[in-house]
Amino acid sequence: MDTPTSQRASLPTFREAVRVWLRIGLLSFGGPAAQIALMHREVVEERRWVSDARFLHALNFCMLLPGPEAQQLATYLGWLLHGVKGGLAAGLLFILPGVGVMLVLSAIYAAFGSVPLVAALFFGLQCAVLVVVLEALLRIGRRALKGALPWLLALAAFVALFAFAVPFPLVVLAAALLGFALPHSFAGGGHGAAKQGPPALLDAVLAADPERPARMAGAAKRAGLVALALWAWPVALLAGTGLYGDIAWFFSKMAVVTFGGAYAVLAYVAQQAVEGYGWLSAKAMLAGLGLAETTPGPLILVLQFVGFQAGWPSGGLAGGVAGALLTVWVTFAPCFAWIFLGAPFVERLHGAPRLKGALAAVTAAVVGVIANLALWFALRVLFTRVETVSFGPMRLGLPDPASLVPDAMALTALAVACLFALQLGLVRTLAATAVAGLIGRALTGG
Repeated sequence: MDTPTSQRASLPTFREAVRVWLRIGLLSFGGPAAQIALMHREVVEERRWVSDARFLHALNFCMLLPGPEAQQLATYLGWLLHGVKGGLAAGLLFILPGVGVMLVLSAIYAAFGSVPLVAALFFGLQCAVLVVVLEALLRIGRRALKGALPWLLALAAFVALFAFAVPFPLVVLAAALLGFALPHSFAGGGHGAAKQGPPALLDAVLAADPERPARMAGAAKRAGLVALALWAWPVALLAGTGLYGDIAWFFSKMAVVTFGGAYAVLAYVAQQAVEGYGWLSAKAMLAGLGLAETTPGPLILVLQFVGFQAGWPSGGLAGGVAGALLTVWVTFAPCFAWIFLGAPFVERLHGAPRLKGALAAVTAAVVGVIANLALWFALRVLFTRVETVSFGPMRLGLPDPASLVPDAMALTALAVACLFALQLGLVRTLAATAVAGLIGRALTGG
């Protein structure tokens, strides 16, 4: 329906795409930086389904939206390849493995209080994703930072986030405005980086059939409106019903303010869930964050853990599952709406010089954002104590050198060797570090 059969033949089949989206969902450890790196490797580097320019164009748009940008990026790319069904498949498969794992771990935590075996298994994965993020920085940085101003913008974004705790939306908005005002200064960033070799499959199809996105727009807009209705339905249905009404309303609010990912609102969620609603303890909240950081899927799945713990005391397993699934529903339904409603418009303006400049500037800022996320994650994996130190308006998270974790350093070095030196590939690298982490913790009793 979206294209003539002869033009669709050069794209991957829907079944082939589903297998790749499921693979990405199963391997999407380590937060948005690692997830975006994994997606880039799978659909740009290895399969050449999508070009760098189009990948970064989609990523830039997703960075401007509330919600998990990596999940929305998967939805966008899935829509470009196979229409609405492709967007649904990519977006759902990105989160469903993590939802399943988090559901099991939430139940184990509610029943037994800890999951040491899982923590040991995923300890190695935490170290491996540091290397995946480093690879992403190198790859995206090479393509996005063309010229002095993009480099300065990436550095400014990193400093603003790491040293001055500037809100993420302000960083992205400032970058977009700068690129809109000075489009020619960012003309070579991201969008002009991949001109060598044969075109990506999607680009070849669009070159032969430039009206394809316009034909797909109607179905996308209808799907976006349906997603909005499905989002609002449980909120309206459960209004005033007590616990589940509170869950639906609270996490619906979170869905529209999570600019910059989960870290941007975790402090508020923790305060309200622990002190306001009394759904769980501060210790449990930290445990949920730890589980979300070491399981596949977006970090925002920590909200699912909170929803499960909220429903457990009064409803047991059934109550916990209901709370968790309701939280997932109202958290992710709007993510599909934003993409299906916005992507056709963004695609229509793909060639507009000022929009390209704005989005290319966002790409440059994203390099700084990824660097900040990588450093934040690295400090907390490699050290057990990170203290916030203030120097005037600056607030720096500095590690205590005495709290260095030797086995974390060793596993990170193993991941570097596997991925860069031995070139074992992503799956084997993750498997090697996961098993090594499990064995190491078993031997040390950690």
